[in-house]
Amino acid sequence: MDGIPVWCEEKKLEDAARYWARGSDSLREAIDDLRRLNAPEDVIREMEKAQASEDFEVWDENWPAVEMWLRLQTQWRTSFGGLIGLDYVAAKWMFQLYEVEDQKEMMDCIIVMERSALSAISEDKANGS
Repeated sequence: MDGIPVWCEEKKLEDAARYWARGSDSLREAIDDLRRLNAPEDVIREMEKAQASEDFEVWDENWPAVEMWLRLQTQWRTSFGGLIGLDYVAAKWMFQLYEVEDQKEMMDCIIVMERSALSAISEDKANGS
């Protein structure tokens, strides 16, 4: 990788990867559970506020990279310590399958997300999450 992706917003890609790595649906599931249990509305509203603060907007220019990232989410190389990185051979195959025009640029974006996800996972392990 020889630099920051040209057509993607790097910080937003990092945020998307961290969101993915940390299991973004936990609060949504809790809210659904609260509704099923007929919890008081004020409790549900507080949980919804917390969920809103976790969500973030994906900019239009980042959607192609985020969509590819989601397609690749089952293509991780692992070791006994956990995830070590994406399988780049699988990524290349997916780029060809989905006819990605600028494969180098897409790979730069995916690498930004990969590094951010691995960092988030490592932080969570260090914090006992």
